[in-house]
Formats: sequence, C-alpha cells, structure tokens
Amino acid sequence: MILDLLLRDARLVLPDVGVMPGAVGIRDGRIAAILAPDATLPAERTIDCDGLLLMPGLVDPHVHFGYGSPETDYETEARSAALGGVTSVLSFHRTADPRETLPGERDLAVRQSCIDIGFHIGLTHRLHVETLAEVAGRFGINSAKLYLQYKGQAGLSKGFTEIDDGLLYQAMLETRGVPGGVLGVHCENVEVIPALRDPLRRAGRADLAAWDEQSPDFLEAENVHRVGYFAQKTGCPVNIVHLSSREALEEARRHRRRSRVPLTVETCPHYLALTRDAAAGPLAKVNPPVRSQGDIDALWEGVLDGTVTTIGTDHVPRKRETKREIWSATMGLPGVATLLPVLLHEGYHARGVPLERIAALTSANAARLYGLASKGQIAIGRDADLVLVDPDLERTVDPAALESFADYSPFEGMTLKGWPVMTLLRGRVIARDGAIPPDVREKPSGRYLARGA
Repeated sequence: MILDLLLRDARLVLPDVGVMPGAVGIRDGRIAAILAPDATLPAERTIDCDGLLLMPGLVDPHVHFGYGSPETDYETEARSAALGGVTSVLSFHRTADPRETLPGERDLAVRQSCIDIGFHIGLTHRLHVETLAEVAGRFGINSAKLYLQYKGQAGLSKGFTEIDDGLLYQAMLETRGVPGGVLGVHCENVEVIPALRDPLRRAGRADLAAWDEQSPDFLEAENVHRVGYFAQKTGCPVNIVHLSSREALEEARRHRRRSRVPLTVETCPHYLALTRDAAAGPLAKVNPPVRSQGDIDALWEGVLDGTVTTIGTDHVPRKRETKREIWSATMGLPGVATLLPVLLHEGYHARGVPLERIAALTSANAARLYGLASKGQIAIGRDADLVLVDPDLERTVDPAALESFADYSPFEGMTLKGWPVMTLLRGRVIARDGAIPPDVREKPSGRYLARGA
C-alpha cells in the first residue's frame, strides 16, 4: 500500500485514553494506518512531526457563522477555525422557515468553507418545532436549540412571540422522536433580569461586572433546573449550552444523580478564562455573562470530573465598533481560532488538565453527541482531520492574524502557550504556521455534515 501522506514521529493524543508516540498514514482522505513513530511505509509525501502533539481535528459544536457578514462568513470564519485547529463546526440556522432557506445556506457554506460544516436548527416559533422531524429527514440535522432568554418582552424585541415553557415542552417531545436527537437550551430566566438591570443602569453602572449582576448565576441555575425537570418528564436528551456558573453546574449534577435521561453540558473558553473584571470590558459582553474566578475554578473542576461534556466557542464574528458600551454593545464574541490555545494555556499548562481530556472535550465528545461518526478520533477508517500542536509555542493573540470578519478578540494582547502549527482536513493541509495556503484560499474543500438516520 502506498500512502498519500505519512505523518512521522508524533505524539498521538487519543481522547480520554492517553498520549503515545506514533505515526499516522493517510490514504484517500482517511486514516489508513497507525504505526510506530519511526515507520517508513512508502508514501507520496512524508511530514516529520518532530515529536509534536498530533490531535484529532477539533469539532466546535457551537458557532454562529453568518451573523457577521452573511455573504462571506463561511469563507472568513472557516479560515479562522482552520488556523485554530478546528476542522468541523456546527452552526446555528435561524430563519422563519428553515425548509426554504437551508438549501441555499448549505450550498453557500460548501462553496466557501475550507472546513466541514453542519447545522443546528434555532427554535423560535411553533412552526420550527412542528417541522423538526421533516427538517431532520431532509437535511440531516438531528439537533436544535431553544432560546429561553427570548421569552416575554425580551423575545418581543427580537420579533419572537411564541417562546414559553409550552414551546420548550413541545420541542422536547418532537426532539425525542428524531433519531439521535438532542435539544440544546440557552438557560437564563430573562423575566427577572429587568428587576436587576434597571437599578444598575439608574446608578450609572456601565462596567462588564454590571452585565453579570443583571443576569446572575441563579437565573441560569433556575433555568437549568427547569430544563432538567422537563427532560425527566419527557424523556428527551438535552444539552445545556454555554453553561457559565458554579451554581448552574451544580444543578446539572443534581439532575444527573436523580434522572436517567441524558443531560450534557457545554461550556466555552471565555467562561474558563475571563472574569467579569477582564480588561476586555464590553468586548467580552456575552450571554450568559462571564462571571467570577470562583466560577472559572468550578468549571475547570467540571472539565476534570466529566460534568462538562463539550467545549464550544459560541463564536460570533462582529466588529469592534459594535462593542463600545456595555448596555448597547452587541452580544457574543469571536473565539474559534483561540479555542485550543486557551485550553492548552489555562488547562494543560496552568492546571495540569491531561491532553487526552482536552482532546475528548474538543473532538470526540461532540462527534459522538451529534452523530459525526467519521470525526473526533485518531483511528483507522476515520476522516484524516488532524491538528499538529506545539504545546510550548507562545504567541500573543493578535486579531489581525486570525482571518475573522471580527476585528477584535476578547483575548487580544494575552500571550498564550500552546498553538496549532498545522491543520489537516481529510489529509489536506488547510493551515500551516499561522497561515492559510494559497491553494486552500483558491479552492476550499469543506463538506456538508449530514447527521441522523
């Protein structure tokens, strides 16, 4: 057998298993062989990895491509992802009727993207829930997200009038019938927020900490309890997306102790690294808010003990000019390019989190949860989506080098230790040494990720 590519002398990071010396042989876009580190099988091309880490390509299950520049986001944000070692993403598609808009969105993504892309359905109307099974069958989308932060007046301001506990309950029943279905839920009790926000604004507060105080941890925890309780009654697997606080994490643990219905937990790099006192200020405005150092420490405990299942970035590529002042600033922040460096710096180097645990949280677990059977592992037959990582490489985060439509990063100016130096999608080098190769710019090769039966 002649390989297309042989990656020699690497340290293979096997999710939740360990780190071992080895080499990987690639043929026809898939992993064809796992070998001793000094293997010399015939190959069209050989790359010496010089003992660096070889991890599965990252799967970011939580991005919002199209919320920056809808015409070009699948190009710019996919490149940004590739620079960060991310080879697959699941983006949220939220329109009046996804049956009408998904074909065009899917074609745009495949035409522009240098990485693989799939979708979640954003549930904001009863039509979305009622057509969930149809969308799953037609487009291979087995996951959806319901936005509890858009109930009542908060939803009305966005044009959403049907989000309530009844829609949550109905969404669970419908998701339960989708093969491999999982319902993600944004947990914040938005109805209480005005009672906390208005006094802060009257007092003239405009700091990042005020954003945390207007939507404190117990509002998130209360909603986690509500979602877990409804999940127990309906039998629907649920995923608490972008969980941000110690108190909410404890609610997730309580549900798992008392119920057999799966409840998974996703957190984000910003909740593992940034506090409400961060120098980023309004640049770090996000929902739920970044919180205290105690919450950061609790979430890292959740990473280690398995309460946290996946890590997604909640990447939203907007401009710095939209983030000037805390109360008027847009929600969300970019992060797909810095996902792995933040986890290596704050997790592996600062806290001793095992590399294999980081690999599980950033690849294998999301692939398993969302039905991406060819992703997330260094194993024969899987897609040759791989990222070569120098764990000791230090770089200062510079938004200009990250290829995103966003011209800022909440981590800008921070020096992080541990960066990808090469990213491969099905054996093709799509990023190397902090740059996108010209051939990838000219001819991207991302594919659509259809999931479910």
